[in-house]
Amino acid sequence: MIEVNEILQTMQMIHEQHFDIRTITMGISLLSCKGSTDRDTADAVYEKVTRLAKNLVPVGEALEMELGMPIVNKRISVTPVSMICGDNPLLIGQALDKAARTVGVNFIGGYSALVSKGMTPADELLIRSIPLALSQTERVCSSVNLGSTKTGINMDAVKLMGEMIKKTAEYTKEQDS
Repeated sequence: MIEVNEILQTMQMIHEQHFDIRTITMGISLLSCKGSTDRDTADAVYEKVTRLAKNLVPVGEALEMELGMPIVNKRISVTPVSMICGDNPLLIGQALDKAARTVGVNFIGGYSALVSKGMTPADELLIRSIPLALSQTERVCSSVNLGSTKTGINMDAVKLMGEMIKKTAEYTKEQDS
């Protein structure tokens, strides 16, 4: 049985020490969204994300009420976009951002590439599009896996990412980089 003292301690942690649940995340595979064009893929991505995540924020809000504790971020994580994009990954990034706004999540992650074992043309296109994608979207998060203890570090990708990070800072300087 929970004692009154424990309830009071929890309330104190929430109010005075800002105790919270940092994030809830919904994972969505986008592999089935690959279309014949990036526009087809982007449309399929938007449809799938909005259909599957339509209740994520309301469920998170219900959990907040039930637990009496704030959930700071509701987010979605998707399959790395480089695995489904063609020549214009930016279209998919824009679809992700639109879907995130539609369902009301704070962030959507997956504008990403996995290049520790090597870089495909799609991986490189996506990496080169990161500065523009992040400067044109509000909720899209990007990442690039450059290495692992098993495969080592892809130094060509490290060099490219350094250039893209600098370019991203330049493109987003009005938003505090």
